[in-house]
Amino acid sequence: MNIWLQILINFVFSFLSAISFALLINVPHRVLLACGWSGAAGWMVYWFLHRAGFGNMVSNFCGTLLVGILGMIFARIKKCPVTLFNIPGIVPLVPGVPAYLAIRALVMGEFVKAEGLIIRVAIVTAAIAMGFMLAQLGSELLSRASKYCQKHWKRL
Repeated sequence: MNIWLQILINFVFSFLSAISFALLINVPHRVLLACGWSGAAGWMVYWFLHRAGFGNMVSNFCGTLLVGILGMIFARIKKCPVTLFNIPGIVPLVPGVPAYLAIRALVMGEFVKAEGLIIRVAIVTAAIAMGFMLAQLGSELLSRASKYCQKHWKRL
């Protein structure tokens, strides 16, 4: 399959999945497109990094970091809480299939297989949490630096 077609398919379906989940959790209609852009951008970063040979952890971390940054930007533009953009934005990045396979392996009694899948899900989940944490930390540092500079520039 042509690479441009793969990019288009991945972009469209990640955009639609983020918007669909946003509709499911009753996000206001005026922010739906921003939710879609956030989810699609995060998934595309994940997809490109994963194809480039980076692991699941690094790819999910970078994708979630972008979702977190975009969520804060969209929250300021639309004057809405950040969670309206972050929660639908990470839907394409959530490791649903490995989590399902881990539970299935536990039920079937395949404990060694389940252990590997649970560790994989835990690593991806930690990468998602770290991506959001770093985005929030960066935003807080920029805000404090801006306030500090404004305060000290007034004295001069």
